[in-house]
Amino acid sequence: MDIRFLSSNKFKIEETKKILSKSGINIIPLSIKIEEIQSIDTNSLLRDKLIKAFKIVGKPIFVEHSGLYIEDINGFPGGLTQIFWDTIEADKFCELFKNASNKKVRAETNIAYCDGRTFHFFKGQINGTIPLKPKGSRDFQWDCVFIPDGYKQTFAEMGDKKNDISMRKMALDNFLEFLKKM
Repeated sequence: MDIRFLSSNKFKIEETKKILSKSGINIIPLSIKIEEIQSIDTNSLLRDKLIKAFKIVGKPIFVEHSGLYIEDINGFPGGLTQIFWDTIEADKFCELFKNASNKKVRAETNIAYCDGRTFHFFKGQINGTIPLKPKGSRDFQWDCVFIPDGYKQTFAEMGDKKNDISMRKMALDNFLEFLKKM
């Protein structure tokens, strides 16, 4: 089965392909620039992005949004993670939270799929903590500042092992179960 995935992020595309590699799903990446609304409400962000993408492509397609929800600041930045991250990046991010008594954070991936008639939403989440300093490659956004609960390494340090436990895997597993039932 071929399925279109709107993303200009090569790391998300690569991870998605790896996670779904044994599923029989062939990911067709579409790198179309869609202006995202800025919202803390992730479902609103996804719905808007999906509507815009479907109008351009006219075929079933999915989009995703991954974000950090920092417990100490009421789940911020959530849907605004990209702007937040682009503004402060890894070193400043860790510096902001180095003296925080609560370094708990939730990483969440939300997927929205449109088959032409209906919107479907899927979620995956994993809890973790913020390290004192970024660790590992800084290539893939905030992977270097997220240590999943039960582990000592950041996602960036884990390499492909991340794909076995990540919030993206959980969301894609939920999406895959839905696709199998179709």
